[in-house]
Amino acid sequence: MKHYCVLGSVNMDMVTRVGSFPKPGQTVEGISFTTFPGGKGANQAVALSRLGADVLMAGRIGDDLFGTQYKRVFAESGVDSGALEVMSGIATGTASIEVSNMGENHIVVVAGANGLVDTVFVEKNRAVIESSDFLLLQLEVPLESVVLAARISRAAGRIVVLDPAPAKHLPNDLLALASVITPNETEAAMLTGEDTSADAGIRRAGEKLLDSGVSTVIIKAGVRGAYLVARGCFERVPGFTVKSVDTTAAGDSFNAGLAVALGEGRGMIESIRFANAVAAISTTRNGAQAAMPVRAEVDAFLACHPR
Repeated sequence: MKHYCVLGSVNMDMVTRVGSFPKPGQTVEGISFTTFPGGKGANQAVALSRLGADVLMAGRIGDDLFGTQYKRVFAESGVDSGALEVMSGIATGTASIEVSNMGENHIVVVAGANGLVDTVFVEKNRAVIESSDFLLLQLEVPLESVVLAARISRAAGRIVVLDPAPAKHLPNDLLALASVITPNETEAAMLTGEDTSADAGIRRAGEKLLDSGVSTVIIKAGVRGAYLVARGCFERVPGFTVKSVDTTAAGDSFNAGLAVALGEGRGMIESIRFANAVAAISTTRNGAQAAMPVRAEVDAFLACHPR
């Protein structure tokens, strides 16, 4: 079995459902309010575990109520939290999320302890990064830590899966360290300056990322599925039609599904199709981690959706 390490954020999500998003200065009546464990790093770790992977979460939480709840979440989800550090006097990261009746979302993140996942922390966890077959990274912890972790992993001959979210401009040295980068359309546009609303622009964006040193580019495109861009290859892998109610963690679910499938030795196209299925299922339920499917659900879903 392959071993996975996720280095990234741990947030508590505070989710408000609304009929439609308020305009600036406007007050609207909410439909419901719930708290869910989230954070892109923790989401990917839980999603990996639900798919049957052996996964270790590396990150920092506060010594507050949310941090205490999160340690229980990881234990119940089967995620190894041996590299999860509790910071005294610091708040656990939070995300305030509005979800509309159309399944769209707005998210405001406060880093809290995630902002203290520094290079010293990464060095402390060098051994677990080097020994993990896959390292999954996102951008909700300091960028210099992401770069260092990627460098350690690649130097050890491991596979680095980079989810460049939240969207921001990235240094070429990080791009060159990514075995696979998985931006969505918005993130790909920001990284490359290309209009990704059509296939031609997605291809140009992918090729620009390849020119920056990325080995393989996968651009997530929602209901259209995902696009594989590699040297001499441009292919759309169709998504699945489902009744979406909440897209909050679809990208995190996708990355976990992709890494699991690649770890099982599947080809890239088949791995993307598996990842599309994991993401699609996650959008049919509310919340982030609570919506993520277990392996049996994904296998059954794919059996009902033959090529």
